[in-house]
Formats: sequence, C-alpha cells, structure tokens
Amino acid sequence: MIDKGFLEQKIVSVLETVYDPEIPVNIYELGLVYDIKINDNSDVDITMTLTSPACPVAESLPGEVRQKVKSIEDVNEVNINLVWEPPWNKDMMSEEAKLNLGFL
Repeated sequence: MIDKGFLEQKIVSVLETVYDPEIPVNIYELGLVYDIKINDNSDVDITMTLTSPACPVAESLPGEVRQKVKSIEDVNEVNINLVWEPPWNKDMMSEEAKLNLGFL
C-alpha cells in the first residue's frame, strides 16, 4: 500500500520545478494547481488551470506537468484536467509568490 501523503509531497516537489515562462514563479506557488488526487493504484489526477486561456504554453505546459509527475517512482498513470473555472487570479498565489512578484 502506498503512502498517499508522502507521494503527494513528492508530486508537489516536482510541480514546484515547473514554471510559467512569463512569470518567475512555479505553477504550484502561482496557485495554478487546484487539486491532486491519488487512487489506490497510484494513478494521479491533477486539476489545474493556466493564467489565461490565451496563455502561450496552453499546449505544452499540461504535457510538461504530466511528464514530470509520471517520472516519479511509484506514480502509475497521470491525468491532467485543464479547467477554466474558477478562473485564476492573483489572489490564488501563495504568500511567497505574491512577495516574489511584488504584490505584498
């Protein structure tokens, strides 16, 4: 049986290495990742968004997330659910991200 909490920590660590190329903050701290679900088979469902539907990396960023998470030992399948509701806004960023971008 996998330790889902530990596996989720590993997934978050990997998500913190993925950056929106227009903003110098990782997608996790930006608040682009809405949910991470891990089932008993170590399949991972990630619900995420982008800063806008017109984001230039709309095609490549979900694939990068999938590839990096799938490379984690113990992760089986990875499904990325790209959503636009609720729409992303700067209030979804972590305090650290807001500080880094000068919003605090």
